[in-house]
Amino acid sequence: MKILVIHQNFPGQYKHLAPALVRAGHEVTALTLRVEKPVVWNGVRVIPYKIGTKAKQQTHPWVLDFDSKVTRGEACFRAARALRETGYTPDVILAHPGWGESMFLKDVWPGARLGLYCELYHLAEYPHTQFDPEFTSKDPEADKLRLRLKNLNNHLQFPFADAGISPTAFQADTFPPEFRDKISVIHDGIDTDALQPRPGATFTLPGGRVLSREDEVITFVNRNLEPYRGYHVFMRALPELLRRRPGAEILVVGGDGVSYGAQPPAGKTWKQIYIDEVRGQISDADWARVHFLGRIPYDRFVAMLQLSRAHIYLTYPFVLSWSMLETMSVGGALVASATAPVQEVLTDGETGLLVDFFDGAGLVDRVEELLEDEGLRQRLGAAAREVVVGGYDLKRHGLPRQMDWVATLAGHPL
Repeated sequence: MKILVIHQNFPGQYKHLAPALVRAGHEVTALTLRVEKPVVWNGVRVIPYKIGTKAKQQTHPWVLDFDSKVTRGEACFRAARALRETGYTPDVILAHPGWGESMFLKDVWPGARLGLYCELYHLAEYPHTQFDPEFTSKDPEADKLRLRLKNLNNHLQFPFADAGISPTAFQADTFPPEFRDKISVIHDGIDTDALQPRPGATFTLPGGRVLSREDEVITFVNRNLEPYRGYHVFMRALPELLRRRPGAEILVVGGDGVSYGAQPPAGKTWKQIYIDEVRGQISDADWARVHFLGRIPYDRFVAMLQLSRAHIYLTYPFVLSWSMLETMSVGGALVASATAPVQEVLTDGETGLLVDFFDGAGLVDRVEELLEDEGLRQRLGAAAREVVVGGYDLKRHGLPRQMDWVATLAGHPL
C-alpha cells in the first residue's frame, strides 16, 4: 500500500508510525518543509516542498492565520500535483491539518483515504479562552469572531476527511460533534522501555557540578518558557520555594520563544520578564541554585527527569505535553495543575499531587509535601508509571492501535 504523510515538521507526530508502516511492508512517502532535498529517513522517502514568494497585499488581521494556511495548502497542492504527474497515487494520506497543508489534497487524489491528526479545535468559551485573568482579551466579543475564522481551516478539511485521530480525549472533545464522531482517541505513545526509573542517574550542570538522586532536585520544563505553561506562576513561587528548601537545586528547561499564546512586549522575552520580576526577592546565594538550561539533548532531559525529586508541570486547558507523561514513565513525582488535560491522566493523591493553576503558595506547599516524604514520592511515582505503562505505552498500546486505525482508514488489514 502507498501511504503519503504530510507534516511541515516531519516526522512530528508520525515519528514512530511512519517507520512502523515501512516495516510492515508499505511504501511511505512524506512531504515536508523540513528538508532541502529528497532524503530517506527510516525507510520513508522524504520530499521537500517550497512556499513561493507572495505578492505584498493588505490582509485583515483576523485572516492572517488563514492566509498562511492557504499559502501552505497551495504549496503542498502544487507539490502533490507534481508527484501525481510522476504516476504516484497514494492509497492513504495521513496529515496534520493544523498548518493547512492537507487542504487541497483530495482535489489531487480524490480516491485516497484521508486521515487527519486532530490536535485542537479552537473554542471561544471559558476555560479555553479567558482562562488567565492576567492575559484576557481586550475585546472578548471580537475575539470569538477571530477564533471562528481561525477554525475555517478545520471546516474546509474535515468534510473531506475519512477519519481523525487525537492523542487525548480532552483534545478530541474540543471538536464539534460532526467532527468528533470521526475521531479515535489514541495517544502517540511513550517508550516506557527506554523511559524507566534509574537510581544511578546523574546530571552535569553547565559549571561542571554533577547532580545525583542524593541531591534535592526540583525540575520545571516548557518547550518555551511562557504563561500558557505556567512559567509566570512557577517564577512567582520561586522566591518562597528557595527560602523553604535551602538545599534544593532548581533546573529549568525551555527556550526563549513563544509556542502558544501572546507574544511578549517588543524586544523582550517572557523568560526575562519574570526573572526581572522576582530577582530582587532572591539573594545571590539562592539565585545560584537556579539553573536555566535552555533546550537540552534528549538523553540529558531524560536523565534530569530520572533524578528529579519533584517535577512541576503547569498548563492552561490546552494540549497535554509529552514531558508530563515522560516524567510519569520514569517514575517521577509530580506536582501539576488541576486543569482538564492533566486530570485526564493524573489523579490527585494517587499518581501525583494537583494544585490550582494560579495558586503559587499552594504550589510551594505541595512541592514541600513531596520533598518531605520519600515514601509519598515513591508511591506516587510508581503509580504514575503504572498508568503510563498500562495505557500510553508506545509498543504495547500506542503504536498497535495507530496501526489498527490506519488499517481501518484504508479499509483493509495492514
